[in-house]
Amino acid sequence: MHVSFLGGPQPQRGVGVVAPFDFALDRELWRWVPDDISLRVTRTPYVPVEVSLDLARLVSEHETLGEAVRALGASEPEVIAYACTSGSFVGGPAGERAMCEAMTRAGEVPSLTTTGALIEAIEELGVNRIALVTPYTESVTRALEDYLAEVGVTVTGRAFLGLTRHIWKVPYRAVVDMAREAVVGSADALFISCTNLPTYDAIPQLEAELRMPVLSANQVTMWAALRRLGARAVGPYQGLLLDRSPAGEVLQADEARAVRDEMREIRQEVAETQGAREVAAVGPVVPVVPPAVPTVPAGPAVPLPEVPPIASTAPEPPSTVSDGPPEPLPDE
Repeated sequence: MHVSFLGGPQPQRGVGVVAPFDFALDRELWRWVPDDISLRVTRTPYVPVEVSLDLARLVSEHETLGEAVRALGASEPEVIAYACTSGSFVGGPAGERAMCEAMTRAGEVPSLTTTGALIEAIEELGVNRIALVTPYTESVTRALEDYLAEVGVTVTGRAFLGLTRHIWKVPYRAVVDMAREAVVGSADALFISCTNLPTYDAIPQLEAELRMPVLSANQVTMWAALRRLGARAVGPYQGLLLDRSPAGEVLQADEARAVRDEMREIRQEVAETQGAREVAAVGPVVPVVPPAVPTVPAGPAVPLPEVPPIASTAPEPPSTVSDGPPEPLPDE
């Protein structure tokens, strides 16, 4: 068969991504992307500064963003996303809007930022009280809280790690522990900040445990960028990604029912398998039958022989009875 028979590859629509120089989670971004869309990722130039408000300002300078966006233009993306939370909130809401305008001018395509996508997601969910988790230092975390307060979002609780490097190495367990610490009071949702903090597999667990929508920096960035293309982000059991149209709600209810039925069948199979293993370990049940008692067939009565009396062999004791008067005793 000639390879031309395959007819591919299929056309791919493009999402351009500008990330900070230390971004290490390209693979996580791809997990939210459907098969017919490709990411074209570039990074800002390296600067010898640790994660801080100073670094956030450096990686969000308009000149730096313009160069990155123009480099992406060669691959013809249909939308461009700036994937950095701190870099997009450090200048406040006005600074975030100015960044989007600068990228749109440079690339001549719609542009967005992670923080702008977060506000869009909050509005989509209809919430305004959130718990906050960050890997940042306290000063960077406070700057994010100030941004949220300026757009009318209340932070009900927070937890942060105080890191200035190697954020991508934080394990899911630490993310989950921080979320439990941050969710206090009457939060409507949880936001996990920083595009360099892994969150994809932690979101479903946290939503099930905390009973609230869980948003993360990479999730909202991909959700908003794909939305500009009329596409949906891919992610199981993530509240933000649900189809909220009437048809979508019916489909999701059917899918949930199918999942419950499948889980019920799996539990039944497991129970049956476990029971079979227990029987095999013990062995087959054998009924205990008492041994039969032998019986003697009835016959004519047999007379018993007579037994002669047993003669005593002991000597007879002397008789103490006398036939006459006692004899006189001899004189002393």
